Amino acid sequence: MIFTSFRNDADAIGYAEAAAAMDALAAVQPGYRGVDSAREADGMGITVSYWADDAAAIAWRDHPEHAAIRDRGRARWYDRYAVSVTRVERAYAWTRP
Repeated sequence: MIFTSFRNDADAIGYAEAAAAMDALAAVQPGYRGVDSAREADGMGITVSYWADDAAAIAWRDHPEHAAIRDRGRARWYDRYAVSVTRVERAYAWTRP
């Protein structure tokens, strides 16, 4: 799942606490495979979360605590966001020795 968001300047501490809580909660969900996230200084962010299958991703979307934080995000932290659901067929990585 690819989550692109545009944050405003409201309640940075509350946002950071909620983001950390959601990272921890997602990590213990069945089918969770990992997450990559980045945010620019202007508030634009991209979070890619990896799930074993559609059922696991949908269960995360529908998780009551995640839904509550999503509602808080709409009301307080985000100017806009978009979610794209996709499949990763192959992935590669390289790290400088």
